[in-house]
Amino acid sequence: MTHGQGALSAPSTGDVAAVGRPRAYRSRRRSLPPAAPQRLEVPSLGLTAPVVPRGPDGEGGIEAPPYEMAQAVGWFGAGAAPGADGAALLVGHADTDTRPAVFRAPAAVRPGAVVRVRRADGVLAEFTVDGVDVLPRRGFDAHRAHGRRDPGRAELRLITCGGAFDPASGSYAADVVVSAYLTGVR
Repeated sequence: MTHGQGALSAPSTGDVAAVGRPRAYRSRRRSLPPAAPQRLEVPSLGLTAPVVPRGPDGEGGIEAPPYEMAQAVGWFGAGAAPGADGAALLVGHADTDTRPAVFRAPAAVRPGAVVRVRRADGVLAEFTVDGVDVLPRRGFDAHRAHGRRDPGRAELRLITCGGAFDPASGSYAADVVVSAYLTGVR
């Protein structure tokens, strides 16, 4: 996301820095039928946020919610729904020009943490964090950030800005990508 524009950087190839020690959390749950997400919860961060549908940003990324909705999370509605087969993508701002935003501390999430998504069908899909990556914007690898890693499973990505902020360009040097797998349903 570009600070002030709310967009992910354009895809290409690049290096990855892992945060924490990823463990192989893999779902033993079958994927769910598609249903739109309504609310995201990350208990380890004290985060609860509404989810709004978003689309592509026109630059190879996913449009984040507008800054007026900086405490909301955007769901890439043209992709997988959380809990359904595939990699569901949820994006949010780290901050605005004046205050922290919904994803102000995703790099603090550790493997094994629980992420919950309340869906429009009333199901609470529970995911377990598998890893956190910091992907440099220079040479950004969209497939590594957004792509499916474990075919036949329900995956979730939480994506925001990270790294150093460059005031001259108004953007961050990296994106933080939290990866999780469906491990429970309530």
